[in-house]
Amino acid sequence: MAQSILRDKSKELAKQIVFLCREIKKEHKETVLTNQLLRSGTSVGANLHEAQYAQGTKDFISKLEIAQKECHETEYWLELLFETGYIPQEKYKALQNTCGTIRRMLIASLNTIKGNQT
Repeated sequence: MAQSILRDKSKELAKQIVFLCREIKKEHKETVLTNQLLRSGTSVGANLHEAQYAQGTKDFISKLEIAQKECHETEYWLELLFETGYIPQEKYKALQNTCGTIRRMLIASLNTIKGNQT
């Protein structure tokens, strides 16, 4: 159940990132930072989706750890775009909150899985 919620949240984040990047590219003609955000923001869900068919626990953990790193990177690009005036505060805070929620869920999932290995 928790994995489904996590996958759903990460997919919703990816969609919000796609829409945001499209908007920034259209309004500001900015591509370098938005391409980085697009890569990391959509990678979270892609890695979680891929983890469904992991080849064992070690591979599953690896996919979740990659998703966690991508989520943290997404937070960085959002912060940079906000601080340089490309993202309004309201949208920035909402996306940062979503990233934080996903990251905490990933940490909890990883701790549970790793704890079950001992």
